Amino acid sequence: MKRIKIVIGELVSEALMNAVKDGKFGDCSVSDFPDIKIEYPKEEKFGDYSTPIALESARILKKSPFVIGEILSEYLSDSELIDKIDVVKPGFVNIFVSRKYLVNSVIEAVKQGESFGKSQKQNPLRYSLEFVSANPTGPLNVVSARAAALGDSLANIIEASGDHVDREFYVNDHGNQVNLFGLSVYSRYREILGEKIDFPDDGYQGEYVKDIAQHVFDNKEFNADEFASEEEIISFFSKYAISFVVKSQQVVMEKFRVKYKQWFRESTLHENGIVNQTFDEMVSRGVIYDEEGKKFFRATDYDDDKDRVVVREDGRPTYLMADIAYHENKYTRGYDSIIDIWGPDHHGYIARLRGAMIALGHDSEKFRVLIAQQVNLIMDGEAVKMSKRLGRFSTMQELIDDIGVDAARYFFVARSMDSHLDFDLELAKRRTSENPVFYLQYAHARICSIFREAEKRNINIDECSLNQDHLDNPEALSLLKMIVRFPEEIADAASVFEVHRLANYLLRLAQDFHRFYTVNRILTDDTERTESMLIICTAVKNVIRNGLNILGVSAPDSM
Repeated sequence: MKRIKIVIGELVSEALMNAVKDGKFGDCSVSDFPDIKIEYPKEEKFGDYSTPIALESARILKKSPFVIGEILSEYLSDSELIDKIDVVKPGFVNIFVSRKYLVNSVIEAVKQGESFGKSQKQNPLRYSLEFVSANPTGPLNVVSARAAALGDSLANIIEASGDHVDREFYVNDHGNQVNLFGLSVYSRYREILGEKIDFPDDGYQGEYVKDIAQHVFDNKEFNADEFASEEEIISFFSKYAISFVVKSQQVVMEKFRVKYKQWFRESTLHENGIVNQTFDEMVSRGVIYDEEGKKFFRATDYDDDKDRVVVREDGRPTYLMADIAYHENKYTRGYDSIIDIWGPDHHGYIARLRGAMIALGHDSEKFRVLIAQQVNLIMDGEAVKMSKRLGRFSTMQELIDDIGVDAARYFFVARSMDSHLDFDLELAKRRTSENPVFYLQYAHARICSIFREAEKRNINIDECSLNQDHLDNPEALSLLKMIVRFPEEIADAASVFEVHRLANYLLRLAQDFHRFYTVNRILTDDTERTESMLIICTAVKNVIRNGLNILGVSAPDSM
């Protein structure tokens, strides 16, 4: 069954064509009109769906928006989908869906079960979605946890809308930070041996550095006699430490229900000559120049505020050059869309990287960066200050252990990613209706308990036994309308890459269900009414389960 938004859009388009054909709008063609938009009214009393096409066409037709809306409503009124049409000032055409269509849609939702909400496309797009990509010099923290929840949930939403997504984690395992990390671990290893050392002033201070050194010692992984120089020793500890941290990051991601297709290592770009090849390509395109021994990318030609160094005086490529090569590699993999989720401190990086892609001849429209704003983790009423280098931070693992995966994932996606997030740990652990995760999961568990009671009473339901005569209160009608919006909410969230829209929709659905449950007895002596109520409950259960699954949150059968 098509999404109602799509059907209404087709009906409005057909009404417009027929009105033009009948000369209702004078000497004009359908191509003169703006694109048809189908929206949700701000208040339920204004209808279930609305279109501003009359308002947006007034200047073109030189007619009153109200008159245009009235003409269109004449051509729309015969559809079985539509119960009523209101044309209201300043020119909105508001549409109320018929009970019959709602009933048929809910029955279809029940039949589809776990697949309800998902769409299929004849020509699905291929997405590359890179998210988290935290430096491999320490445990993942709560900022990474938010990016993980957002990225994985967004990938699930895009997949549910009918496209393919490859999840990717970019491992920055090359450069000075890696050497410093190795030196820090080596210094701690020497301390274990009883040596007095001068720890690097800018070294990594966290307890986890000592843990890695202890792991090397306990497992007898290091033999100094095998190395000819301290440089080789530091290289060993660097690679060992990076591998150790990446493995721990992979374990935490698995616990957080995030599975990447690829953990792409920056070092492979250097080892395979891809960085140099990309630089040579930029030189051949005339977008590189020399100044004081450095190689600059002409970033100002592509809307950046200054030109950027891509190769240092000593010939070493900068981080930017490696990032350019990495994204060039993504383009060569043939993706239709390349999306990165970055932190707020990387906002200024977008123009130079997008400019580099244009300079390399790529379509910049395929490349998009989403910014995930800062997280303030509130503990005992105070925000925790985090610093990986100084060893003061709350790790992602600690967060999972403290509040669980369900609460963490939902809280991280419930607000727009471009909004700052104050994460209230006390609220996340609360088992009351104030906690949105508990509230949602309780709605699902409550429905499951209803069905357990129905089974005890030997009540069986026919999946096609929803009688519209039993929709005799506004709470039931409102709930049905919310149920049938589920596929639209997924499609809309996917189209604008906004995960919070789905999270908020599910919460509204749960609120509508609890109101419905309050005014409607589900299990009664009236067999036909009971079956209708159970069909509605089944549809709600399917939507909550399917929606929470997309967000990576469990839907328990009992609580």
